[in-house]
Amino acid sequence: MRRRLVVVFLVPLIAILLSLGGATTWSATRSIQQAFYTEQLGDLAYFVTSARQALRSGSAAVIDAEVQRFHEVYGIDVVVFDLSGGTWAAGDAEGDVLTDDEAARVGLALSGRRAEAPEPVFPWSVADSSLVEPVFDDGDVIGAVMVSEDTSAPRAEIIQQIVVLSIVALLSVGVGILLVRQLARWVLAPVRRLDEAMVAIERGEMDARVAEDTGPPELRRMTRVFNGMADEIERVMTRQQEFALNASHELRNPLNALLLRVEHLATGLDEDWRDDVEETREEGRRMTRILETLLGLARGGRLDTTISAVDLATLAGRRVDAWRDVAAQRGILMRTTARDAVLSVTDRTIVESALDAVIDNAVKYSPPGSVVEVSARRDGEVCRLSVRDNGPGLTVEQAAYATDRFWRSDDDGETPGSGLGLAIATDLLATVDAELVVDAPDDGGLLVTLVLPAGTTA
Repeated sequence: MRRRLVVVFLVPLIAILLSLGGATTWSATRSIQQAFYTEQLGDLAYFVTSARQALRSGSAAVIDAEVQRFHEVYGIDVVVFDLSGGTWAAGDAEGDVLTDDEAARVGLALSGRRAEAPEPVFPWSVADSSLVEPVFDDGDVIGAVMVSEDTSAPRAEIIQQIVVLSIVALLSVGVGILLVRQLARWVLAPVRRLDEAMVAIERGEMDARVAEDTGPPELRRMTRVFNGMADEIERVMTRQQEFALNASHELRNPLNALLLRVEHLATGLDEDWRDDVEETREEGRRMTRILETLLGLARGGRLDTTISAVDLATLAGRRVDAWRDVAAQRGILMRTTARDAVLSVTDRTIVESALDAVIDNAVKYSPPGSVVEVSARRDGEVCRLSVRDNGPGLTVEQAAYATDRFWRSDDDGETPGSGLGLAIATDLLATVDAELVVDAPDDGGLLVTLVLPAGTTA
């Protein structure tokens, strides 16, 4: 907007300055030309009077000396012609040959026509300026006088005027640009304050506000609306933070009690239950890590991730084992094709949580008797942890909206769900520079892939 305001103000200003500068330059040029022409006419009138007296007397000695002296002092050539067109008095210019234009002017003057106005003097013109006037005696033409003067002086003066006015115009344009920039800055100051406040809120400074008593009336209402919106956002964020803090804190006590009960029960079980007990312990520890992450997010407003090398193949196998019983209750088979180690430098808890959300979505929508397959592989600089189901699937257009919050397909029917699973997984992965990709295979079902940064294989 600032650039637009500068253009809107600056273009008319420059146009006005250029118009005024051009008009002033033209006026100054015409004034110099007029003064030059007036001086020529004065010289011509003087020598016409002297030439009349000399032509009457029939002696050219006096006017010849006067013409020569005039040339020595002023550098102006004066030539007196008799009625036949011959040179009668010319000082040192007697041998000069007249140009066609000068000869034509002399002919017109001897026919009784007076001198016409000279051509305009432009900086690029180099020709001399000549005026020819007939000499009359009792109404009869008895000769003619031609005054020729070099135009270098008026041309130099015109150039000087153009240079001075150009410098003035450039300085005026420069001052205009500075004034316009300051004006644009002053006009946009309230908008800039709003922008700075929005950027501060985006950085997490929820107390950023804008003074409502500054700026034009048109923006004060916008400022009030913005401050009200910021207050509401701060209240909502505070309530969400308090809820997450309370929920994570309150869940820790029953989870700890549950883990203690598991340990107590484990003492009365034989060796056949060892693997089940260990899996229960691992799930409890994983839930504890999730709660710790949630508690840290509630306290600081961000996730405190722990980056390390994670074997995605092993992680996929453990999550498949954890979900196998849940899937079996729906008649769904869980399996993994990951065999070789696939290392990724990422946060284990975040990847596990995101993968659980994807598996939960796959188990929920897969029909009984189908298979949910989890695989892990390295693809160049990234690792792909994929979940493939054989449910109703989505169209390509629907897959583009699958990660939006609260979005659900119209074909879901009575299947329970909130439309948050894949959205939460997407947000979690974004904190570790990863992403979630939803594809609609041609043979049906859904393919959801966690794209993670690759690590060093050992």
